[in-house]
Amino acid sequence: MPSPIDDSLAARISPDCPQDTRDVLHHAWAHDLSGLKKLLVDRSKASAQDPKTGETPLHAAIRACGPAEKPDKNAAAAGEAEEGKEEEEDEGEDGCVEEAREVVQALFFSGAIWNDVDANNETPGCVAYRLGRKTLYNMCVDAGVRAEILFALMDGYEELSSGEDEEEEEEEEEEEKKEEDQVMKDDKQPAEEEKEQKEKEETNAETAKDPEPSAFVPPDVDEKQVTSKEYLESDLTYDANKLLDADLNGVMMSWETDIMRRSVAALLPDGPPGKRVLNVGFGMGIIDGMFAALKPSRHHIIEAHPDVLAHIASPGSAFGAAWEDSAPEKGEYRVCKGRWQDVVPLLAEQGYLYDAIYFDTFGEDYSQLRTFIMEWVPALLDQGGRFSFFNGLGADRRVCYDVYTRVVEMHCADAGLDVEWEESDVDMAELDKDGQGEWEGVRRRYWTLDKYRLPICTFMG
Repeated sequence: MPSPIDDSLAARISPDCPQDTRDVLHHAWAHDLSGLKKLLVDRSKASAQDPKTGETPLHAAIRACGPAEKPDKNAAAAGEAEEGKEEEEDEGEDGCVEEAREVVQALFFSGAIWNDVDANNETPGCVAYRLGRKTLYNMCVDAGVRAEILFALMDGYEELSSGEDEEEEEEEEEEEKKEEDQVMKDDKQPAEEEKEQKEKEETNAETAKDPEPSAFVPPDVDEKQVTSKEYLESDLTYDANKLLDADLNGVMMSWETDIMRRSVAALLPDGPPGKRVLNVGFGMGIIDGMFAALKPSRHHIIEAHPDVLAHIASPGSAFGAAWEDSAPEKGEYRVCKGRWQDVVPLLAEQGYLYDAIYFDTFGEDYSQLRTFIMEWVPALLDQGGRFSFFNGLGADRRVCYDVYTRVVEMHCADAGLDVEWEESDVDMAELDKDGQGEWEGVRRRYWTLDKYRLPICTFMG
């Protein structure tokens, strides 16, 4: 059992905290909105962090409310009968939450970062969720959604300029600055240079004597984010329970089998034969084995990694040449080799349509899934068909999972898709400890939640 977190003011604002950061944290903790707004004239203060604890003003404003009181059962039963009662209200909400809400809102308006983590590896939303402060938690989710949508818009933004003109201007400015600096240096008197050097030495001595506290370093700062290119160049290792890359990241693991089973049931309810299936990302072949058992009339698999392709082609593989030859018609069972970004346009160009599409890649960020949803699902999914994906978006913390749920809904709507979420339990008995149980031999846990939210996407109307 991890030791309980000390949420006291003394524990969260360290003695090493610089005075200007200390001031903004204290105002946020006290929910002193008028005093805080004066400090937020400098917008960088909204995301200031204690160098030791990582506390931000958002953490402080939320943490100061303490845990929500559990409601009286009789009072709760009576409250359920009241018409118009808001479901999002905090359990045991008090005036402190309303004060905190105004402070949190002011911080977000001033540019506070919704997912900054503290030394406990908690975002402000994590703190709100742990304390049972639903109103404040939902504010963090809303801020996360706004940020992710903004990033998505900026990702597609391209500044219109000639490029060459700007480069020439920058070069000219640099040359002019060099000339000015040289003139100033030549004009300096020796006495002035000596005085300047002395002042510089004194400043360095002061800094060495009383150094500024270093900036806060998040607990997971050294965590390497795998890119698609790095993944495709990495050597993979298969065993009975998992597929790992060279850095021991879990590409796919057998504990996902129940999720895959539910996904197939959602995509092809009643499991009728003769359906047309597309799966993007073979991995261990778990879901493809389930699709194949339903005797589809078309089963296309897209896979890019050389080691996975070699595994598929190896003797005894269920998806080798014999499987392709067993198709009802030539070419209807096949493994399409290459990145989906290259293969999918060809499938669309050839007019292929599918009743069920599943997407589960590795080493790609959400922008790639967004592109697949918005550009290619409408082109490949037949009317009445269903699309789903492995929903591990932000699955290392609840607030991120909730943010991506909302973001996916918005992007699906833009693509003309409705999303239904089928929530199910995840057995955490072997999944709740780093390096133990299912995670033995795996670099990090990519799943920490006890609920899985399965997306079922269909065309609107």
